[in-house]
Amino acid sequence: MTSRPIRILLAEDQSMVREALAALLGLEPDIEVRVQVARGDEVLAAARAHDVNVALLDIEMPGMTGIEAAAALHAELPALRIVILTTFGRPGYLRGAMEAGASAFLVKDAPAAQLAAAVRKVLQGERVIDPTLAAAALAEGANPLTDREREVLREAETGATNAELAARLHLSQGTVRNYLSSAIQKVAARYRAEAVRAAREKGWL
Repeated sequence: MTSRPIRILLAEDQSMVREALAALLGLEPDIEVRVQVARGDEVLAAARAHDVNVALLDIEMPGMTGIEAAAALHAELPALRIVILTTFGRPGYLRGAMEAGASAFLVKDAPAAQLAAAVRKVLQGERVIDPTLAAAALAEGANPLTDREREVLREAETGATNAELAARLHLSQGTVRNYLSSAIQKVAARYRAEAVRAAREKGWL
C-alpha cells in the first residue's frame, strides 16, 4: 500500500507564479497541490476545507500578508507545516515568519528540487531557512519597533494626519506623536514617510 502524498496549499497572488509553482511541485511523485488561493485572507478557510498538511505562503498578498496568514494557521491548525516564500529577502520578514510559526523561509527563485526537499523536511519536523537570509537577519538584529509603533507606522503609511490616526487607533494625538517620534528615531529616519519606507525595507512592518 502506497503512502498518501504530501498535500499542499499554495497561496500566491500572482497567477503565473502560482501556476508555475504548482506545475513544478506536481512533477514530484510524493507531492499533490490540493488547493490554490490568491489572497491571504482565504488561506485559513482553504486549509480547513482541503485536508492539507503543508501550506506554501507568499508574503505579500491582498487581504492578509503571508506572515499574518501563517500566524492564523499556526493558532488554529498547529499540526500544519508552513513554508514562507518570498521575493523580498528582508531580515525582518524572516524573524516575523518564524515568530508566526513558519517552519521554512525560502526565496521564490530557489530551484524546484530545493523547495520540494524543504517541504519533505518540514514534515519531518525540521526547520529550513535560506542561509543568505539567515545571515542577514543575524546581522540586522531584532526589530526595534514595539507592536504599537508598528501599528501607528502602518496606519501612517496611508497618509493620514495625526488627528486621523488618533481617531482610527483610539489614541490621543499626543500619544500618536510620541509613537511616531519614537519609531522615527529607532529607524534613524528624519520624518515619518522616511521611517515607514525604512521599516518596510527591513521587513519590520
